Amino acid sequence: MFGLGRSLIHRHLIRGERSRWKSTEVRKLTLIEGDGIGPEIANAVRKIFSAAEVPVAWEPVSVKPVKTDDGRTTVPEEVIESMRRNKVGLKGPLETQIGKGSVSLNLTLRRVFNLYANVRPCRSIKGYKTPYDDVDLITIRENTEGEYSGIEHEVVDGVVQSVKLITKEACMRVAEYAFHYAHMFGRKKVTAVHKANIMRRTDGLFLSCCNTVAERYKDIEYDDMYLDKVCLLLVQDPSQFDLLVMPNLYGDILSDLCAGLVGGLGLTPSGNIGNDGVALFEAVRLNMSLFVSQTL
Repeated sequence: MFGLGRSLIHRHLIRGERSRWKSTEVRKLTLIEGDGIGPEIANAVRKIFSAAEVPVAWEPVSVKPVKTDDGRTTVPEEVIESMRRNKVGLKGPLETQIGKGSVSLNLTLRRVFNLYANVRPCRSIKGYKTPYDDVDLITIRENTEGEYSGIEHEVVDGVVQSVKLITKEACMRVAEYAFHYAHMFGRKKVTAVHKANIMRRTDGLFLSCCNTVAERYKDIEYDDMYLDKVCLLLVQDPSQFDLLVMPNLYGDILSDLCAGLVGGLGLTPSGNIGNDGVALFEAVRLNMSLFVSQTL
């Protein structure tokens, strides 16, 4: 199953539109089934929602990539129109070919819909035993730039350069979202994760923005920590963290590490939050093509 946690739906949809969801009004949601096992788990989600009598209607769309006149990769216009209408979507795993010059459709969706914050709760599940008990933390990852900006080129034969793009606008936006989330949902502490000791300008800018926003939230404890130290302390005692906010690449790494604390990627769904009320929720796992039609 997608692993679309009830907490994510409750916090990002139901609480935000409580008056609408108390009624029997049917809400239409965009559905991107994805690749590999995507169509199978999408069908399982539909059955579960139907059995639970959740008042939603699905609008399936395909995200087969298309090229614009200037050579950029984007998604079909029907996907853009569907998300603009419905505001909320559910996405299965999407495959990106490695080493073949393919553009990541996940990155393309984030860019097209300006999905600037990835939110992934990592919570222990009662009855599912892991080496850690009572894990309850949130990772919030800047979702649009950093090392994943996709700016790479070959300087000379055998020398390749990748640009880490960091902007004040994106840093302030994700920092504001992280503190607002903590304030709204009773999180007591926010930790900014960085490597400003090495990347003084890029991570330094991110850290500066987090510091600025923290000044406006005196009710929330705040600290910052180097990425490597966070990794060490997480595996020693995850209970010392509450909400982690970080740039793109670090968030990719740490959110998977946190998933490992509670049992794996299949137990940690995430939401990609954008402007104007747009949100795209997703399964956090590979497309697992080898397991298609295996009824596992």
